[in-house]
Amino acid sequence: MASERLWQQLVCFGPEGFPAYARLRFIPDPAYEGQSENDVDIDEDAPTETAQLRAALETLTRHTRTPEDCYFCLWNGWGSDIQGGDGARILDWQTGIVRREPQVAPAFPPSVLHGPKVVVPNRAYFLFRGSVSDFGDWGAAEMWPGQPRLQLPNPAFMWPADHAWCVANDVDPHWAGIGADVPAIDQLLADPRLDVVAADPRQDQPAYR
Repeated sequence: MASERLWQQLVCFGPEGFPAYARLRFIPDPAYEGQSENDVDIDEDAPTETAQLRAALETLTRHTRTPEDCYFCLWNGWGSDIQGGDGARILDWQTGIVRREPQVAPAFPPSVLHGPKVVVPNRAYFLFRGSVSDFGDWGAAEMWPGQPRLQLPNPAFMWPADHAWCVANDVDPHWAGIGADVPAIDQLLADPRLDVVAADPRQDQPAYR
């Protein structure tokens, strides 16, 4: 299905037509023009991006008739995190010897990695389907025998089958865009665990350089 929405709005906020939109900020907005993310003083005790998305989904689950039927799009651009490859090279500073970790196995079978994908301009995604509570559980293979895979990147899109809301979490912004009905957005805005602000997808959003 094609979308006439501007690319930046589509990948950062999902489809148009929701009554309200918001931004879930993983770090604060830039304090001045041209600021780099490297210049942000981040609280080491702040919840992770994954924890914040999980908390947002707890609220959004109450605003769908199909919480057991949800779609997740995982960006295929994460490279070896998903598709496997040579293990990392590690330098032993005491001996000066460089060793290589075992080759990292693909996270998913060829039927997934080489199967049909969800595609928008400049982006392609692996599509998963399950309950909202399956967030973060993709059934990924071990990195190598005996080594469980580290946490996979978070999905770029999440939405329930009834299309009651959509979470868009593109790789570039420091926030995720959420479209939903007004009560859902209001609950997200009031959640003390989250840094959520109302947003208009048609406007330019704060961005780090």
